[in-house]
Amino acid sequence: MTRTKKATLISLSILLTLSTLTGCGAKSVSNDATASSPTASSPTAPPTVGRTNPTPPATNPTVSGDVGSKPVIGAPQGAAPTTLVTNDIIVGNGKEAVATSTLTVHYTLMAWSTGQVVESSWDSGSPAEFPLSGVILGWQQGIPGMKEGGRRLLVIPAELGYGAAGGGPIGPNETLIFVVDVISVS
Repeated sequence: MTRTKKATLISLSILLTLSTLTGCGAKSVSNDATASSPTASSPTAPPTVGRTNPTPPATNPTVSGDVGSKPVIGAPQGAAPTTLVTNDIIVGNGKEAVATSTLTVHYTLMAWSTGQVVESSWDSGSPAEFPLSGVILGWQQGIPGMKEGGRRLLVIPAELGYGAAGGGPIGPNETLIFVVDVISVS
């Protein structure tokens, strides 16, 4: 075997070893509003020798604010999640929402792509009232189990929101960030 072929085989062997050591690990979806994936500088992250990460990990927005007032939502970072994310910011203690409930809620909607609030019932001064069965799938799947007095973060991928068509101020294929406060369930 020639010296060039030996060098090539050794290089390939090293690359295979490195790719095994730095291979993709399992990813998990969190329902924590402040959870984030490991970064290259965190002790639990795999080494990044010989590769780059073209898509930064998603960081769900932070939510703060007092009960009974408009929430403050921090802008999200990274690629939007592809599955529904829910996180109870405040667990209510009243009647529980089910698929057939009619709800009275306050909500704030932010677009993932811009980090800008698009709409908020808090701004209009009037809560919204609707049957849960009549809203987008992300709400139909993400609201049941909430109780009156609760506040929940929903991060809704486009296919559970307004899809490729978008709607009103929502652009096509937009991931939606809602913070929902349940006032009453009937």
